[in-house]
Amino acid sequence: MSLLEKKVVVFGYGSQGHAHALNLKDCGFDVSVALREGSVSWDRAEKDGFKVLNLKEGAELADVAMLLVPDENQPELYNRYLKDGLKTGAFLGFAHGFNIHYGQITPREDLNVFMVAPKSPGHKVREKFLEKEGVPALISVYQDPSNVTLQLAKDWAKGVCLNLGVLKTTFKEETETDLFGEQAVLCGGLVELMKAGYETLLKAGYDERLAYFECVHEMKLIVDLVYSKGFAAMRESISNTAEYGDYVTGKKIITKESRENMKETLENIQNGRFAKDFILEGQAGYPILKTMRNRCKEEKIEIIGNQLRDMMSKNR
Repeated sequence: MSLLEKKVVVFGYGSQGHAHALNLKDCGFDVSVALREGSVSWDRAEKDGFKVLNLKEGAELADVAMLLVPDENQPELYNRYLKDGLKTGAFLGFAHGFNIHYGQITPREDLNVFMVAPKSPGHKVREKFLEKEGVPALISVYQDPSNVTLQLAKDWAKGVCLNLGVLKTTFKEETETDLFGEQAVLCGGLVELMKAGYETLLKAGYDERLAYFECVHEMKLIVDLVYSKGFAAMRESISNTAEYGDYVTGKKIITKESRENMKETLENIQNGRFAKDFILEGQAGYPILKTMRNRCKEEKIEIIGNQLRDMMSKNR
């Protein structure tokens, strides 16, 4: 049974929500958007051409309900509106396995539960769709009473991501690898690496603008080369000096202790400790998250970065 035959309701219209909804609509699917009353995204979704429903209406209409609100808001949404509001045999979709894997949502047994997780931030999912390039996606089926859930997930992935590359996985595998990548490499690890390099140069007396360019700004140039060509081709694009320094210095920075810390990070994800801490943080009103968010905005590296970006934009 094709997704084209279904009434699709996307819950949420943020980063991922707007990308999934717009891409599917452009592919000819019957898509509505469900939002809480008073949502700041309501007018935006209507201007983008969607019928916007409240959460109760969305649950009752949906043949396919895709939960694209933040992870921490999904359990309340499901329990309050979807648990009893969805049709018998409806399809329930996720873009991340967190709440299913960690038991925050226990779906009704009659529901067909799937995941389509684009490997990209939402704005890039939309941008690459408009450029007709697409992004890779992970898909998984958690419950399949209809025996057609995998095909529906494939239809969704094709509509949203243009079938650039679809890998079948599990909710467990997607959740644990995604959290690890974010914490150890993409966000936590990478940001601390750039900050450490910048601060090392500053403490040695070097100009803060040069330190920022060397340790932060140029990161994109290297990552773009890796993204498009891989490690070997990236090294072919840099100088022999840079390549030699790469080989003899990299393992002095990412040490055995660093790898042990990565292992511990993964273990805390696997055993649920990180999920428990994050859930408790949310229940307390995000005191750590808010404190760190505000503190980071005031750091010297952020101030100099904003100044340099302003300088470059004025000179374009």
